[in-house]
Amino acid sequence: MYNTITAKFGGTSLADASQIRKAVEIVKSDPARRYLVASAPGKRFSDDIKITDLLYTCHKQASNREDFTATLEKISRRYGEIIEALGVDFDLASEIATIKKNLEAGTSADYPASRGEYINSKIIAKFLGWPFVDAAEIIFFNENGLLDEAKTFQTAGDRLKALDHAVVPGFYGSMPDGKIKTFSRGGSDITGSIVARSVMADLYENWTDVSGMLSADPRIVDDPKVINYITYTELRELSYMGASVLHEDAVFPVRKAGIPINIRNTNKPEDKGTLIAASMPKDIAKRAVTGIAGRKGFSSIRVEKSMMNGETGFGARLLGIFARSGIPFEHCPTGIDTISVVVNSTLFDEKRDEILREIKSELDPDFITIEKNLAAIAIVGEGMVRVKGMAAKIFAALAGAGVNIRMIDQGSDELNIIVGVDEADYEKALKALYGEIIS
Repeated sequence: MYNTITAKFGGTSLADASQIRKAVEIVKSDPARRYLVASAPGKRFSDDIKITDLLYTCHKQASNREDFTATLEKISRRYGEIIEALGVDFDLASEIATIKKNLEAGTSADYPASRGEYINSKIIAKFLGWPFVDAAEIIFFNENGLLDEAKTFQTAGDRLKALDHAVVPGFYGSMPDGKIKTFSRGGSDITGSIVARSVMADLYENWTDVSGMLSADPRIVDDPKVINYITYTELRELSYMGASVLHEDAVFPVRKAGIPINIRNTNKPEDKGTLIAASMPKDIAKRAVTGIAGRKGFSSIRVEKSMMNGETGFGARLLGIFARSGIPFEHCPTGIDTISVVVNSTLFDEKRDEILREIKSELDPDFITIEKNLAAIAIVGEGMVRVKGMAAKIFAALAGAGVNIRMIDQGSDELNIIVGVDEADYEKALKALYGEIIS
């Protein structure tokens, strides 16, 4: 079906030799899987420590002029166990010595943090018998620390397309001066997406420890359904509300190229997982709602002024006050004489007095009302626009659960409906909506 697949494996998928063997079996089971992007070893059990966290600890200890030998030894033992169990010939002592030397020389935190992926990828490349390609040689950042897309896609494409197979470490690239720079945590997803885009893969597989995206938070809703197919747009909406197993920035390189993403479970490779694409397949039954997700920690600043609708630029000036304070707005429901700005409570609390003072000075409102401890819940689905009575179902479900709606906001594309509720009602509201709309 596919000619070229880029497969990225997360930390839990490569936590030890047993997990690495599973990943390698998956890769070898389909000759189209030509490029493997590897994370550093993650947790093997709940109280375990990720290799990357140990490397950050090493850097902190070195920066404080503390002895980091014991921490580095833990890392060495962990990799030593993997190497021995896999039976590969690998000079681990040399790699650890290089890390030690650079830590003593005062390297930045990005360098040691990247070595988890670097060493793990070299071990996996040895085990597979595939070429190892250092991400620092094909992924580039500019002087401002932003990804240099043109140089990266060109260089990575030229280098990787010349190889039948390759293993590339995730999470990092290089600055113009050659120094290592990492992406944010979870950035191996971004590397996988970059590799897939560079080689113009037919599919980007993201192997993790879950069988795809779930239609609701499993910590709140019992056994929520797996989302079999989801569009990039729906994913963006749900990811923003925290319901994603994929790093948000990883979507954009492959989305631009029209490359679908398949989220799969390394421990259950028979599960089809979630396919993320530009549009729903035509042979798939149309659904109204794809998923439900939410977040706590919002405040609503409600500004009321008589005849506001006739005052040109009122909304722009209000939002400008928040912008100057460095606070992005989340939602902005409006009425004829009222406008509410929903923002992150933590950010708002830091600038509260300054913002209120500016609102009173610049806009001369009749009233300002602040509501705190709000949670926002997004009901997302491209099919909602075609379904009559969806809003009624949502409101009925919440009313039946005894949940008071504090805010209502519908996206202009009619892709989602967002309701605001008291944080104390968040879990109850999510369960009620899932039971009425999805299950």
